[in-house]
Amino acid sequence: MNGASSLVRTLLASGVDTCFANPGTSEMHFVAALDQIPGMRCVLGLQENVVTGMADGYWRIAGKPACTLLHCGPGLANGLANLHDARRAGSGIVNIVGDQATWHRPFDPPLTADTEGWARGVSAWVRTSLRAQDVGRDVAAAVQAAHSGNGGIATLVLPSDASWDEGGAVAVPLPNPLPAAPDGIAVENAARMLRNGRPTLLLLAGAAVQADGQALAWNIAQATGASLMADYVNGHVARGRGRLQLERVPYVTDLAIAALAKYEQIVLVGARPPVNFFAYPGKPSTQYAPGAQLHVLSRPDQDTLAALRALADALGARHAAIPDPGPQPEAATGAPTPEKLAQTVAALMPEHAIVSDESVSYGRGFYRHTYAAAAHDWLHLAGGAIGQGLPLATGAAIAADGKRRVISLQADGSAMYSLQALWTQARERLPCTTILLNNRSYNILVGEYKAVGATPGDTARRMLDLGDPALDWVRLAGGMGVEAARATSMEECAQLMKRSFQQDGPFLIDLVV
Repeated sequence: MNGASSLVRTLLASGVDTCFANPGTSEMHFVAALDQIPGMRCVLGLQENVVTGMADGYWRIAGKPACTLLHCGPGLANGLANLHDARRAGSGIVNIVGDQATWHRPFDPPLTADTEGWARGVSAWVRTSLRAQDVGRDVAAAVQAAHSGNGGIATLVLPSDASWDEGGAVAVPLPNPLPAAPDGIAVENAARMLRNGRPTLLLLAGAAVQADGQALAWNIAQATGASLMADYVNGHVARGRGRLQLERVPYVTDLAIAALAKYEQIVLVGARPPVNFFAYPGKPSTQYAPGAQLHVLSRPDQDTLAALRALADALGARHAAIPDPGPQPEAATGAPTPEKLAQTVAALMPEHAIVSDESVSYGRGFYRHTYAAAAHDWLHLAGGAIGQGLPLATGAAIAADGKRRVISLQADGSAMYSLQALWTQARERLPCTTILLNNRSYNILVGEYKAVGATPGDTARRMLDLGDPALDWVRLAGGMGVEAARATSMEECAQLMKRSFQQDGPFLIDLVV
């Protein structure tokens, strides 16, 4: 058995049965092993940032890691932006990165790179397998690392001779590590804070914004009078009927500071202290009140559900029904606006849909208009590196085995970073509906330009404008094998959404906003 065969067999034995790939020469023995050994679903992406973004979306819905197949250091580099987003979202991924044969590397061939060094910036675990005999053992450790701390990125560098040499052995799967237990003193201190009557916020992230976590947090809030809010950078939030009507901490600095100003105490539940995405002249980096006391109930790597249960027990909090959000809205009419689009999505989305949200600036107010939608999962851009939305939706659809409708709320500028994901959606015949928000600009940067006190001149406007020439999204999607149509009104958008939901494959709506 060669190293590549031991790699595939150990991945399968460890529960990894999906591989998102963009292979090259150094990985041909891995590709051959995938061809010869049944059980691994292999999904081709046409650029590595699509591959890593799909693996992120897969974890967020499947709750287990997929592996990627990336071509040497430059292939890893192409996928780094979406690996950054995946790290911020707490997603578990096993990267398999090909490399030069160990005896060829000293000759410094063109693709030689500091692959391990590049991987460390986005990975919780990095290793290079130097011998075929080590590959099975190393990949078992990589899968275990991907499960660690509620999800982490593990990168295994695989020189081609370790792949093709004989001597490989299938490793025994390693146990998935449990998240770190909550700190009893942290629970006691949180209970003490919640009893003292001062204005208190429970800031929720990770497992706390999934259905079970929300129910526990609501019980605690009802027992104590505390407020609840979701961290802005959550990767995955359970939403719709039966879930809390949670607002996120606002993105805009002044709005965030105003929203948090009244809280004298903030209990962090799987969340980090709220800070601005960027620095602005004359404004603080932190969003909470200067005198606010912050307390960590659970870190992102800890068992947040256990911490919430312990806190509820310490407070004697009883079950409280989650409030009904009211009637489901009707689809909107007239010219598109953010509010009308959110209302229409809430009116029409199927039960248990998945929303991949890279609407960027256009969608910041979507939450309050979608509380009464059918129960669904909402996936966010957690790391701020744009170009994730379409690959994220693709990986999520594969994790759901094509049985759940995925709706991409996708800004036009960021879609150009990874539009190749549409090709994978077409090839895999995935039930993905993309609503392309076509405002013909990098609109978020227009706002950021003003936020630093500048007024765009001709040069700046040309750097932020996408309208000369205009991107033809109907033709771009068609070139990737995805059916598409343009909408200029909410009536047209609603009609196209309904049409797309009846189809098995992908569909793109070019919504002119």
